[in-house]
Amino acid sequence: MRLAPLHTTAGALVLLFALTACGSDDPGSLPAAFGGGAMPEKKQESGFKGLAKAGSMAGAARLVGGYTQCTNVSSIPGGEDSESEEDAKYGKTYSVTERGYCNDEDETGIFMIKDPKAFQAAIKADVDKEYAEHPHSHVNMGFVIGQDFASGSQSSQVMAAMLGPGSGMRVLNCHPDFNPPSGYSKEPALVKGCVLTDYLSEE
Repeated sequence: MRLAPLHTTAGALVLLFALTACGSDDPGSLPAAFGGGAMPEKKQESGFKGLAKAGSMAGAARLVGGYTQCTNVSSIPGGEDSESEEDAKYGKTYSVTERGYCNDEDETGIFMIKDPKAFQAAIKADVDKEYAEHPHSHVNMGFVIGQDFASGSQSSQVMAAMLGPGSGMRVLNCHPDFNPPSGYSKEPALVKGCVLTDYLSEE
């Protein structure tokens, strides 16, 4: 079969669309690919509903693994015989159902969460307690979270990377004095006094 030259085919298509729209000055009568009509836009959810949902530890590991090595997830950090005392406290009170640790050098941990509002309330209580004793500590810090998981790392660079555009993750910050620089996001979380932000700093 002989194919028509490209310029001939293109010309025929232009003519076809011109005939289709003939007699109408309404751009909406043109095919959408040629600028006619309104293409439906997918609404980007904001706040908590805009966060990524992992569904499982494997799903969370894949999300976090885009920013650090997380091909294998262990139930204990760094291959140690027991989990750290700090991480051990994140249990039923925090609605944490499962803990996992990536196989990176930064001890990046993942916590699966059953009730995100209960988790945020428990974190807020922790921050309020620390604020009463050390009001200027960890002002710009917090867990990196999705809808059903939270992650923390010894590396602030790893945590900052997880906040990039399209990651679906944000920092849960519940510090009363938190006030990010202009240009960073600050949206309400599920618990009053906590916000979701893409700003993170150890200072």
